[in-house]
Amino acid sequence: MSSTVREPEQRTRTGEDGMQNWPAPDPKDWQPPAEPEWQPPSWEQVVRDHSARVYRLAYRLTGNPHDAEDLTQDVFVRVFRSLHRFQPGTFEGWLHRITTNLFLDAARRKQKIRFDGMPDGSAERLQSSLPSPSEQLADADMEHDVAAALAALPPEFRAAVVLCDIEGMSYEEIASVLDVKIGTVRSRIHRGRAQLREALAHRRPTADRERYLGVPVEGDEVAVTEPAEPRRRGLRSLLGARTA
Repeated sequence: MSSTVREPEQRTRTGEDGMQNWPAPDPKDWQPPAEPEWQPPSWEQVVRDHSARVYRLAYRLTGNPHDAEDLTQDVFVRVFRSLHRFQPGTFEGWLHRITTNLFLDAARRKQKIRFDGMPDGSAERLQSSLPSPSEQLADADMEHDVAAALAALPPEFRAAVVLCDIEGMSYEEIASVLDVKIGTVRSRIHRGRAQLREALAHRRPTADRERYLGVPVEGDEVAVTEPAEPRRRGLRSLLGARTA
């Protein structure tokens, strides 16, 4: 006589209200709702939202409006060609990396990037999104000799100092942007600041100035101890108190 093996039935109980009490679901069976697929912003949206920021960084790196405009355009050409490959992450950091690398490439090779392969009218839209001459003049809040001192720095030193003391980036972020070790970042910042102080020795602090290139004055000397970690200084803080 054969016997049929039955699968065990899931037992339920009927409560006093006549409703069946089903077993609680296993938490391991729960699945979070699927997140919508990430879509990169359009090129026009990137230009609209980030052109002013990119131009400011380009100006601080190049030291003059003409080269800053050229570098800004080069950046958005690269963005146009690479946007489809961008992975979700820090978009501002990606733009910092592109801007700084293109500046260093141009400083080494002095070559220009042409607007080939761009949609009709793209260059005009980019030009119209750049700051006006009055905005450029207001943003250029560096005295002539200080701007010249920054421009005289080796490109690698200038990029590290600008990213640290003006953009307020951490050593780790700068190392990622420049694709170098943190020790190299520290060395470039230290040596760049030292060269700036030497180039601006004629602006040594006097009794009416408490800071010199963002560094406290101790008596008649300037304290040159480097901070353990960079902090956002801004243009005025990098230059110290206004030097009349």
